[in-house]
Parts: sequence; C-alpha cells; structure tokens
Amino acid sequence: MFDDDYNDDEWESIEDILSKYEEIKKGNSVSILDEEEFESVIDHFFQNSKEDEALLACDIARTYYPFSASILLLKAEILTQAQKYGQALNALDEMEQYESNNLDAVLLRADILLAQLKFDRAALWLETQSENFSGKEKIELLLELSDVYDEGEEFDAVFDTLKRVIKIDRRNEEALQKLCFWAEFTERLDESIVMHTQLTDEDPYNSLAWFNLGAAYQGLKMYEKCIDAYEYCVVIDEKFEFAYRNMADAYMRLKNYDKALECLSKHIEIAKPEDVIFEAMGYCWEKRKDFARARHYYRQASQLNPQDDAIFYKIGETYAREKQWEKAVKSFSVALHLDKENATYCLAIGNCLMEMDVKSEALVCYLNAVRLKPGTKTTWLALVRGLYFTGYHDEAITQLEVARDHCGDKGEFSYYNAACLFELGKVKEAMLQLEKGLKEAPKKVKVFTDLNHEYMLRSSVAELIARYKKK
Repeated sequence: MFDDDYNDDEWESIEDILSKYEEIKKGNSVSILDEEEFESVIDHFFQNSKEDEALLACDIARTYYPFSASILLLKAEILTQAQKYGQALNALDEMEQYESNNLDAVLLRADILLAQLKFDRAALWLETQSENFSGKEKIELLLELSDVYDEGEEFDAVFDTLKRVIKIDRRNEEALQKLCFWAEFTERLDESIVMHTQLTDEDPYNSLAWFNLGAAYQGLKMYEKCIDAYEYCVVIDEKFEFAYRNMADAYMRLKNYDKALECLSKHIEIAKPEDVIFEAMGYCWEKRKDFARARHYYRQASQLNPQDDAIFYKIGETYAREKQWEKAVKSFSVALHLDKENATYCLAIGNCLMEMDVKSEALVCYLNAVRLKPGTKTTWLALVRGLYFTGYHDEAITQLEVARDHCGDKGEFSYYNAACLFELGKVKEAMLQLEKGLKEAPKKVKVFTDLNHEYMLRSSVAELIARYKKK
C-alpha cells in the first residue's frame, strides 16, 4: 500500500492515522478509525517488517469490525509470511464465513498448501473453486492452478490447464507463451499444431498463436511449415523478435544461409544486440565461406560476451580454414586461456603448430589433450599422428598400447600401428596389424593410405587391401 511516491499531504495523512491508532491502543481515543484506515495501519507495519505490530493492529481492528473479511485476509497474509500456516488457515476459515468466493483468499489458501508441499490438495482446492468464478478471475485462478501442477510435476495437467485458459480467452498472453514451452516439454507438439491451427483459423491476427504454431512445426523438424507460420506472425507484428530468431534457425537447418541472414539482420534492427545473434550471423557467413565477415560477427559476439571461449575457438577455425596458422593459434590460445581444461582447444593449437612445423610444441599440446581426455579416441589419434610425422615411431607404438587401455581396441589404432612398423622396417608385424585394422574397420583404410601413399606401391599391401575391398 505504501511506496516512495507519496506526496507530503499523503504522508501527513498516514502520520495522522498512526497517531490516532496509538491513542486507540492506549485506550485514550474518543474517535475510532474506519475500516480502511485500520487496513492502512496494518499494511504500514507489515511493509516495515513489524509483523507482531501488524497482527496486534489486526486484533484491535477486529474489536471494532468483527465481521471484516478484508482485515481477516490481511491477518492471514501476515501469518502466511511468518510461516504460521495453521493460524493463517484458521483466519481464512473464519473469513469465509463472512465472504465466500474471494479470489485473493482462494489463491492464498493454495499458496499455503503449496508451502506445505501439499500439491494434490492445492490442485484439488483450486479445481473445486474454479467452478465459482468466471471471466478474468477464473483465468487468474487457472493460471495459478497451472503453476501448482508444475510444482507437483504433473506436466500434462499444466498443458491441459493452459488450454482451458485459451478456451476462455484465446489471446491470453501468459497462457500462450507458456503453451509454447509446455507443448515441447510434454511432447504434445501434434496436439499443439491442431489447437493453434484452429486458433489461427478463428483469429487470423493472433500473432502469438501463429508463433506457437511455428514453434510446434519447428519442434517436429517441419521447417518449411514453421517458416510459413512465422511469416504470418511477423506480418501481424513486425517487431516480434523471437519469430525472426526462430525463423533464422529454421533457415539454417535448411542450409538457406542468405534467408537466415535476412532474419537475423531484422532481429538486430528491432531488438537489443545479443551475442547469440551475432554468433549465428558469423556461422552463416562461415558456411558461405566468407571467413572475414564471419570473423567480424564472431568478434561482435565476443565483445558482448568476452568470457565465451567457444567464440574465440570459432574465430580460430576461420583462420585455420584460410591456412592463417599463426592467427589461428592466437585465437585458439585465447579460447584455451578461458577454458584451460578443454582438450579440443589443445588439439586445435597442436594441429596449427604441426602445420607451422613447430612439431615439438605441437606434441606438448597433443599430450595435454590426452591428459584432459584420456578416454577419447580423437586425442590419442592426434598424438600418435604427431609422433608418426615427427619420426618417433617407437614412441607412437608405445602410446598406441596406452590408448588401447583407455579406449579399447579401435581399427584406426591398428592402421597407425601398421604404419609405424613399416617405418621401422618390421614388415611382417606391420602386415599383421594392417590385416587386423582391415578386419576391424575396413571402411577406414584411408587412415592408413593417407599417412604415406608409397605404402600402396608394396604389392603385398595393395593385394591385402584389394582382398578386403572385394569382401
């Protein structure tokens, strides 16, 4: 009731009321306060965290207005705030004798039951009481009921309750916004499509209904249909930013990066700058192989979210795609500085250093990646490949044994093992490892042949590979 915007006259009025109240409390007053003035006193104490004074004021007020429902409701609210739920419910029971079907009282009782973790009783109470209300009051009660079902983890009931709200008010913003989420969460997207199609047929200018229809189609990966729905949405409301965002995502799924960029550009025009939007634009330009523009938008994203290591990694990837290895290393290094436990970043730096012929430092990076992700095959393959190309063939074979301990026996490990044995002149052992690789992963033989094309000049190797290709 009270806030910081009172003018002097209002403040004097409150002071006068409090002064009169103090006289009544002492038993000295010849005049009494009216019911609203008592409510002001009670609210004043309550807002100033003087619960005991507020409850005393309630009791004094009731000696003058014993049948006042509003004072009993205030008392119940104060007791609820103090977590004295039993006393609060008693106050509500007494209040209902004087005024039934008071929405605030109904909602307060539900709040008390929720605080006591009595979800079923709270839901049953609101369901029963909903029959006594109509229009806006019934909507408010049903929205509260949907929250109760949410707390009680009855998620399908949340969706059903929100549908009941829409039957009363098909443009209820809160219900429509929540339906969008719950349709996906409860996996009732088909039902959502039927409902929102009917809504848009009956009310074709309902932008939220079109948005929800688009979101349901998008959840089912029906991207062309979801784009159509979003198009209607933005025609009705050209500043519906989430429609542009979702439409851009749908276009990206369809690999139509030009259209995605149009939607993202429109989003930037009408909404606050967001790192995820700039990042999406960078992604689109990267897919179009315009790496300079991609970096421009990734950097825009990094300015808004400088702690996002993934953005710097993506910048590094664009440099790597252009074979600008030194610049790539700098960006990957920033990413690693922000997330020192990321094996992917270590691998990326190692790969660049290998390209720059700084092989000893590259091996250190690969070793770090293995340390961080010892159970991941990719990190071991990078390390072994690095050892192979730096001439440490014995060490590569040793590391392959360790890799098998961590990851199991993979076909790629056998191919690398064979290559290292060939380099060491151990042809018979190499052929056994090659055949083992061909048995385990015949489709991945390119791992072996790409290491050194001269292996295929050996007739025994070519014949063995040809035999497994026929199989």
